[in-house]
Amino acid sequence: MHQDRRTFLKTLGLLFMGTLTPRSSRGFGVLRPKPPFSDVSELVTLKGLPPGAGEKEVIAAVRNVAEGATDFSWLSRGDAVLIKTAVNSPRRYPATTSPLSIRAMVGLLKERGAGKVVVTDKPGVKYVYQDEDGQRGSSRKVMIANGLHHAALESGAEVHYFDEAGYDAYFGDRTENESHWRGELILPNVLNEVDHIVLLPRVSRHVLAGSTLGLKAAVGWLRDDSRLELHRDAESLFEKTAEINDSKTLRQKLRLVLTDATKVQTTFGPDYGFVAEPNPGLIFGSESLLAHDMAALGWLLWNRDYATPEDRMTWYRDPYLTHPGTINRLFVWHTWGVRQFLRSETYKTVPISSVRTDPVISRAAVMWGGLPRLELEDVGAGLDKDIIAYLLGKATV
Repeated sequence: MHQDRRTFLKTLGLLFMGTLTPRSSRGFGVLRPKPPFSDVSELVTLKGLPPGAGEKEVIAAVRNVAEGATDFSWLSRGDAVLIKTAVNSPRRYPATTSPLSIRAMVGLLKERGAGKVVVTDKPGVKYVYQDEDGQRGSSRKVMIANGLHHAALESGAEVHYFDEAGYDAYFGDRTENESHWRGELILPNVLNEVDHIVLLPRVSRHVLAGSTLGLKAAVGWLRDDSRLELHRDAESLFEKTAEINDSKTLRQKLRLVLTDATKVQTTFGPDYGFVAEPNPGLIFGSESLLAHDMAALGWLLWNRDYATPEDRMTWYRDPYLTHPGTINRLFVWHTWGVRQFLRSETYKTVPISSVRTDPVISRAAVMWGGLPRLELEDVGAGLDKDIIAYLLGKATV
């Protein structure tokens, strides 16, 4: 699975000299039409907080936003709720989900009658890898390091680790629409043991996908053989990322998406990059995953425009601008070896300047009937109107 450093450097040199040519894609090809707008309106509630807001203030804001975004009529007393986080690395928020959003949401769900709340996710394969032959790394250790394990337990939730359940603790699921996936998506069995899903992502740039918001967080559900397909057959990486969220189980059970974006990772990503702390920071949520991500992308772009130093936007500090396909192929080599590397596809940067130019959001919109009309509700009643206008503007061009 791993190669030594000398082999890595030799392979890197061959790649850049063009000796190793990526294979052509198979399947029905990659089509990226700009998605249409639908006649449906979707609510996104948001609240602004000043930099350095205290724990109590952040937790209260998360609760306010959640209660504005949903009436919790979907939750019956005794139901089991799974909180999906973004735990891609041991690094702390905003490289991963905000621990305060977990504390707030667990408490709110229990007050609303949830019988069991389970916090879960699987880190990226760089930190935890599992196949039929064994395992490297530990999700538990990663979540302890980034603070999410203790945030969950101390707020009264359970924590579920896919790797500790075992390689066979997965099931096959299919998307509701035609997809670029070769077959079934391999998802964890715990999804069949709960009634509802609440998604708590973060807002960040991503070196391979351009952005990582709510839709991109779905990669964490996949067993590592599905992750191999995602990265190896990469000409449709953007499309397949969106299509994970179209799996029948996820579509049936996702109820709320909420992000604490008082800090935003605006360059490189997903594990590190420049951290913007805007004034104000935003917390926002919606029952609609697509509407949430439309607002989230606008907020990422706002922070790149107004809260990130210009010298942090260079190609070597923000490689998505120039060569994400090359980095992805090297990622395949480093994780799955030379054989899969030689079979891997490449892809070009898709410049992201608005919602309709984001290839992941666009694919989701095409699947689900078009981009909704955003209704932004400021539950704090103090947010700068220019910010709301910016977010709405990025959602309509």
